[in-house]
Amino acid sequence: MSVETFVPSSSLISMTESAVRYFESRLKDEPGKFIRLSTKQSGCTGYAYVLSSADALEDGDEVVDINDNLKVAIASNALELVRNTEIDYVKEGINGVVKFNNPNVVNECGCGESFNVQ
Repeated sequence: MSVETFVPSSSLISMTESAVRYFESRLKDEPGKFIRLSTKQSGCTGYAYVLSSADALEDGDEVVDINDNLKVAIASNALELVRNTEIDYVKEGINGVVKFNNPNVVNECGCGESFNVQ
């Protein structure tokens, strides 16, 4: 008899294929850089996502390896706000938009700038 242990995914975030292609193209001319996801207090409901490219980790950052070419560092103060979030990149008309499918969000600002969690 064997015993199997269920280990839930420890990945904090995930990305759609569209988002992976988008971020890989943004970083293709910047070897060694990665994406950094953080949040800031903003808007009428609480928090806003902040995406940037970085070449050094900050204290407390958690690193998620999306694939061999793409890494995302998540700021320590954003960990619980973005846990289990899927990052997507979608075309809306002629524009491309990064979308956050965050199951923790309980309400969002009408203009889409900010969000709040439980």
